[in-house]
Amino acid sequence: MSCLMVERCGEILFENPDQNAKCVCMLGDVRLRGQTGVGSYPFIDFRLLNNTTHSGEIGTKKKVKRLLSFQRYFHASRLLRGIIPQAPLHLLDEDYLGQARHMLSKVGMWDFDIFLFDRLTNGNSLVTLLCHLFNTHGLIHHFKLDMVTLHRFLVMVQEDYHGQNPYHNAVHAADVTQAMHCYLKEPKLASFLTPLDIMLGLLAAAAHDVDHPGVNQPFLIKTNHHLANLYQNMSVLENHHWRSTIGMLRESRLLAHLPKEMTQDIEQQLGSLILATDINRQNEFLTRLKTHLHNKDLRLEDAHDRHFMLQIALKCADICNPCRIWEMSKQWSERVCEEFYRQGDLEQKFELEISPLCNQQKDSIPSIQIGFMTYIVEPLFREWARFTGNSSLSENMLSHLAHNKAQWKSLLPKQHRRRGSTDHGGPGTEKEEQTVAEGDAP
Repeated sequence: MSCLMVERCGEILFENPDQNAKCVCMLGDVRLRGQTGVGSYPFIDFRLLNNTTHSGEIGTKKKVKRLLSFQRYFHASRLLRGIIPQAPLHLLDEDYLGQARHMLSKVGMWDFDIFLFDRLTNGNSLVTLLCHLFNTHGLIHHFKLDMVTLHRFLVMVQEDYHGQNPYHNAVHAADVTQAMHCYLKEPKLASFLTPLDIMLGLLAAAAHDVDHPGVNQPFLIKTNHHLANLYQNMSVLENHHWRSTIGMLRESRLLAHLPKEMTQDIEQQLGSLILATDINRQNEFLTRLKTHLHNKDLRLEDAHDRHFMLQIALKCADICNPCRIWEMSKQWSERVCEEFYRQGDLEQKFELEISPLCNQQKDSIPSIQIGFMTYIVEPLFREWARFTGNSSLSENMLSHLAHNKAQWKSLLPKQHRRRGSTDHGGPGTEKEEQTVAEGDAP
């Protein structure tokens, strides 16, 4: 086997003084050419975790191989990069393709099973879904997009997600995108949306967690990761998701035919949407939404107010798992907790303080989910229901939420039920809400 090293560097410049970074170096990956075609694997960053005061001392316990990768790696984009494998890729029989097409005809239904759809598309749920939605909403025609270029861009986005993450992977992105599609159809919002609003909403949903490492911001900060330093410990992951998305947009040249002013506006609005998904800003957005609804001063004819509601819609889509039917909601809950526990195991291995919600011995899945539903999900979706005028979709989601919460309560460990420690009928304390937020979005 011979090795082919490819180093690709680029930078993204921002003139906005509010942004913390002026440029991001990215796009480095290593590929292996073998008899079965071309594969790629993420670059492993070797760092020393300075968890002792003797930072200059190098010993067995102090030498730590960093297992995180923020390098972009492209698996399914081989053909599009001119590298032809010797074995065919993604071959599906007509039965599978027919079932996938049938599911797409019901993509606007809330009980859409993204796990089944991902299996039917052979792991290409995000690309297949976005191509369909762009066509359904007339975005390809309106923006004069090249279909091959669009597909190439979407493949780049899909392959920039880490498949080894139990939760923050391309299937989660596809699930959020499908939810966003449902929200964009809400009557109170749909009649005001422009094609640009719809494209921004779908793109932000698809790319909102791109290149997520499977650990949260506090972990990056306490391990002194370069991204935490780059973004000065502020919305570290969200900034990275945004900048990575823009890098792929520019590399693919999907929007290169549009006026420069328009593409700059699209990039900035994408940033505003993706940054809104930072769970630490939950109260900020919730308070603004409550104020608007109380004052009845939302004017969706105004682009600024429409953008705000797109931010709220994306936030809802990002944490809508507890509002899905129990069978799917339970799968997502187990996946996100598995990701939390993996981080906790990593912290324990490197003798770091275990983050909130990441200790498998103390933090059970039911207790994590009940806290998340109580302090994060319920308050947001109640206000979303007020905005939609208690639409049928909103009522359906709140009904699922109540049912799922009752299900998790019934699964609580017996000692928790005896103590009544998870009876979250009333408002939570600031400390409890902060603990849930620091654990990232289950």
